[in-house]
Amino acid sequence: MPNGAAGVVVRDLPLNFRVGARTVFAFPRRLVRIAVSLADAIEGRPPALPPLPADADGYSILSLPAGYPIVLPGMLAAERQRYPRYFADLALGWDAYHAGLSGNLRSGLKRKAKKLAAASGGAIDIRRYRTPAQLEAFQAIARPLAAETYQEKLLAMGLPGDAGFVAEMLRLAAADRVRAWLLFVGGEAAAYLYCPIDGGDVLYEYVGHAERFDALSPGSVLQAEALRDLMAEGGLARFDFTEGEGQHKRQFSTGHVDCADWLVLRATLANRVALAALRAFDAGVARLKLVVSSR
Repeated sequence: MPNGAAGVVVRDLPLNFRVGARTVFAFPRRLVRIAVSLADAIEGRPPALPPLPADADGYSILSLPAGYPIVLPGMLAAERQRYPRYFADLALGWDAYHAGLSGNLRSGLKRKAKKLAAASGGAIDIRRYRTPAQLEAFQAIARPLAAETYQEKLLAMGLPGDAGFVAEMLRLAAADRVRAWLLFVGGEAAAYLYCPIDGGDVLYEYVGHAERFDALSPGSVLQAEALRDLMAEGGLARFDFTEGEGQHKRQFSTGHVDCADWLVLRATLANRVALAALRAFDAGVARLKLVVSSR
């Protein structure tokens, strides 16, 4: 993806018309993506937007503190979604954190761990990756596994395998700013978790498990063990579940901050039409969901 002016990255980020996780139509746009950090979201600090390059249609702003107004001359602003951005306090320590989880989650994790151990010869097989050499080994196993996951098949959000991603992963590993895990069942990779570190916050960036292991719930067990590792390590602030709602995130969190994603586009006729169509489509999907849920 080419860069815009002054090194600002302009990405091909289409406006997706979605029903659930399925995209039925995509309107191509080139946008500058701005991701607000968890610390800034908690403190209510809005991002400083860089000058918009000439080849960009606008900005995609993720996790802006909810309620913050977007007013830019000559631009169209549209809030796309609101959600709680969940996080887990890593300073609590495992014992206190685990005691604070719901009874249902604790008993469920215990049952799932026992089932996984039985399927793996009596012990859960989770391997940790931190150094550049370890991350190279992780990538070699996790990338083929990612291709089998619904995160990649339905959402195109599996662990990347391109040279740019691998180079960035190794750069972060050299700076001790990434952690990753793989869970194996009977010697076969079943689930992965990849987490960069930003200012002491550990980001829930890429996760997935092979669908054939669904009955064993490897993702939940891997999540719990990763949190246990990070709390034992010390010196880290929070586990950031990043953008979007989800039961998994809610169950494992200790708090949240209300956030919103925004599209900010140049006020062209094409962008006006695209935003109007997207609003109408989203409203129609919302009405359909209400009808279905009321039956």
